[in-house]
Amino acid sequence: MAKNKSVPRAEAAFDVHLRNLLSYTEMKCSGTPPAWTHIPPQARSALGGHYTAWHTAYEVTLVPCTSPQRAEKNRLHKVADRAERDFINIYLRFHPDVTEDDKRNVGVIVPDTTRTPVDVPEAGPVFIIVQLGPRRLGINYQFGQGRKGSKPPGIRGARIYYGVFDEMPDGEEMKFPASVWATRCPHSITFRESDRGKRAWFALKWEAERGGEKGESGWSELGSEIIP
Repeated sequence: MAKNKSVPRAEAAFDVHLRNLLSYTEMKCSGTPPAWTHIPPQARSALGGHYTAWHTAYEVTLVPCTSPQRAEKNRLHKVADRAERDFINIYLRFHPDVTEDDKRNVGVIVPDTTRTPVDVPEAGPVFIIVQLGPRRLGINYQFGQGRKGSKPPGIRGARIYYGVFDEMPDGEEMKFPASVWATRCPHSITFRESDRGKRAWFALKWEAERGGEKGESGWSELGSEIIP
């Protein structure tokens, strides 16, 4: 199970965090009718017992103390830490009665599920073409003067448009018969045997998801290479 990053590691912060969680949980589970009915009293009592044992040992070490006392404090910290993580994961993190505000009030991190829009660069990638073997060409692209395979922040890869032409493609909307999505370099493209000795032309665009829709950069410079 992944660690619950809501629980602080520092001892003073952990002490406050666990005490606040217990206090808020008791408040939500009290009254008529209670706001929360899914947490058994024995579960709250058990977590409270772990806190009391930890807090008592912790206070002892706030003044000059012995090595065994510090060791006991450390042991009880681990026990209480594990108990709090389990309590949060079982009773608070996923239960429908526990609202987003409840989670914030007890210090449980609420993940942001809204994707941050990504600004797509105006220009496409800088790239070079390399011969990889019979019928195979590789595309090495990068962002500006970055290292090979580098991409703009938030962008996962590039769209490679390509085709075999007798003359250089022209016009604002270049017409390529094929395209492929690339996330690593070099991206290998294999051509037909009948294309060997002909010239393949390439142009690239960055692509990104924005609000559920694809955004793309402008065209890169054109590049070409003879198919080996």
